[in-house]
Amino acid sequence: MYFHRYLQWKWLEAQPITYKTFRMYRVLGKGGFGEVCACQVRATGKMYACKKLEKKRIKKRKGESMVLIEKQILQKINSPFVVNLAYAYETKDALCLVLTIMNGGDLKFHIYNMGGDPGFELERARFYAAEVACGLQHLHKQGIVYRDCKPENILLDDHGHVRISDLGLAVEIPEGEMVRGRVGTVGYMAPEVIDNEKYAFSPDWFSFGCLLYEMIEGQAPFRMRKEKVKREEVDRRVKEDPEKYSSKFNDEAKSMCQQLLAKSIKQRLGCRNGRMGGQDVMAHPFFHSTQLNWRRLEAGMLEPPFVPDFSTVKGVNIDESDTNFYTKFNTGSVSISWQSEMMETECFRELNVFGPEECPTPDLQINATPEPDKAGCFPFRRKKKQPARTQPIPIPEHLLTTSHSVSSTTVES
Repeated sequence: MYFHRYLQWKWLEAQPITYKTFRMYRVLGKGGFGEVCACQVRATGKMYACKKLEKKRIKKRKGESMVLIEKQILQKINSPFVVNLAYAYETKDALCLVLTIMNGGDLKFHIYNMGGDPGFELERARFYAAEVACGLQHLHKQGIVYRDCKPENILLDDHGHVRISDLGLAVEIPEGEMVRGRVGTVGYMAPEVIDNEKYAFSPDWFSFGCLLYEMIEGQAPFRMRKEKVKREEVDRRVKEDPEKYSSKFNDEAKSMCQQLLAKSIKQRLGCRNGRMGGQDVMAHPFFHSTQLNWRRLEAGMLEPPFVPDFSTVKGVNIDESDTNFYTKFNTGSVSISWQSEMMETECFRELNVFGPEECPTPDLQINATPEPDKAGCFPFRRKKKQPARTQPIPIPEHLLTTSHSVSSTTVES
């Protein structure tokens, strides 16, 4: 009986996702391929951010490969310190990634536009750096190098925690191999990236050092804000010039940044242990000077030093040749995120109803004929006074005959 109920949930999880699954709200931001809107799942009420990638822009810029890689990487990630993918679907004009919603703005905004001098106090910078380090460590353990760590890509949620976002430049590196690619943002790219040398995870720790420096100093280490300097000059500074430290840095913070911003990979903090380099970064005295409890941080139990409070916060045609690409993208629900949503919104309590004395209800009787129900999967979310359905979802026949091939990821109930 319980296994049959489990099959029903797996069937529901696998249902096609369309624009009708969500309510769309205001635009949160714009990107190279489209815009990001707030959205809400109609059935559960959970809020997300919907990143819309316009099909014509993708095709014009030949970005199919990049978009698909980003989607596949996001689907692989499940971390409280990285923006997670919950759904992927397509409309007539766009490919849509439904992601963790982050309403608190990005770190660049908070560094420069919150009044007073740019930058954060050491405690606040330390907290954000610790959470970003956890996010980078999670990516590296999965064999993924981020390659775009900068204040604009670190977002705050309503409670003041931060997550890494925008994995458009990320790439997966097979065990023991390296990659080459001059990608990233000017002023945050490591020397080996600028020189187009092979690398693994080292560029992320250099960029992380730039981020930490900027959070403390209120200015990037190798370029002035609003400074009009050629890219070549900024690249020269990154490769040759030492960074300058003001009185805003204590000894631990200065040591941390110096080791992260080392020009040589062999001397750079976090680059000696491959995928586990984050452990060396986390062990630095900068984090342990205040007895930072990493277990509590990773469990989301540490109180953030700041809580955001925003009251307001031609010529390209789509044809049959693009269908294969869209099919690979349009995979619907992401298993862990979908199951978490069912638990968080307590929908399982409404649907996991059994008969008296734990006898199977009609919908769990294999030989019973299911009755049609036009109210949808979650009628209780639409009409408060509607009685609980007696036949929620039929068990598909093919699932009953291929039970051993069902995913081992279960719904907690």
